Amino acid sequence: MEAIRILVPEDAETFRDIRLEGLFESPDSFGLTYEEYLIRDIEVIKRGLEAKSGSFTLGAFDSSSQLIGVIGFVQEQSIKFKHKGFVWGMYVRSGYRNQGVGRRLVEQVIEQAKQIEDLEQINLCVVVGNENAKSLYELIGFHVYGMEKRALKHNGKYYDEELMTLWL
Repeated sequence: MEAIRILVPEDAETFRDIRLEGLFESPDSFGLTYEEYLIRDIEVIKRGLEAKSGSFTLGAFDSSSQLIGVIGFVQEQSIKFKHKGFVWGMYVRSGYRNQGVGRRLVEQVIEQAKQIEDLEQINLCVVVGNENAKSLYELIGFHVYGMEKRALKHNGKYYDEELMTLWL
């Protein structure tokens, strides 16, 4: 892996491609569906990648500058919740798994998040059964603090999510 950096609006097309791949390859792991994201306007995706206080999306690139992994972060904005942030959309292309890409992405999110004023904890959700993701997060220091039963419902099937947190 060559580099990890914050994605910008000019990365929208490649971000859209990897996001669609993740939603297609791992449909049970995300709150969005492939079909929902497929019709999302590219201008909306660009706006989502614009620099905003407390919100960013990281991309991992290989030596040929191909986007191979992504992870998003957003700080809560309400006064009573600003001490918390949320990780979303973690995905690494299959050919790059088990090579430390996911770990580096999560570690970089944590480092970036530590720079955000008032942030004290990072939360995330893992679909029950996604042991690879859960193990990675636990290895880095996240711990389970609860479970949301029936958190997701798709095609008539429910999915529970484990709620995880990391105190900064």
